[in-house]
Amino acid sequence: MKQSPQKPVLLFDGVCNLCNRWVNFVIDRDPEARILFAPLQSDAARRLLKQFDIDVDAMDTVILLDQEKVYERSDAVLHLAGYLKGPVRLLRAGIIVPRFLRNALYDFIAKKRYRWFGQRNECRMPEPELKNRFLEMN
Repeated sequence: MKQSPQKPVLLFDGVCNLCNRWVNFVIDRDPEARILFAPLQSDAARRLLKQFDIDVDAMDTVILLDQEKVYERSDAVLHLAGYLKGPVRLLRAGIIVPRFLRNALYDFIAKKRYRWFGQRNECRMPEPELKNRFLEMN
């Protein structure tokens, strides 16, 4: 039986600067702290993905785990937008765009993310006031 956290969990590439900016963006628009986070490189992400029979080593995309469902790539971004405050919620309407088109754009950006935005040598360490939002810190 899968034991998902009670809150949605965003799994992200912890060494990707774009992904870390996305996490900051989400945190700023989630004042009720409904979303939890874990870098894909973490033990917490590995444990969660194993429950869903997902090959952790093959993952290089954002993943949202919500109510025992797995959302990847553009689906993850659009589903997550529904939890956020402000105009970013309108991104949710992008679900009407066919998945193959959304994911083609997602994949194009994902392939160039390190070149365009750079990467870190190690995963992000959250500020002390945000540690409870990151699974590795709980």
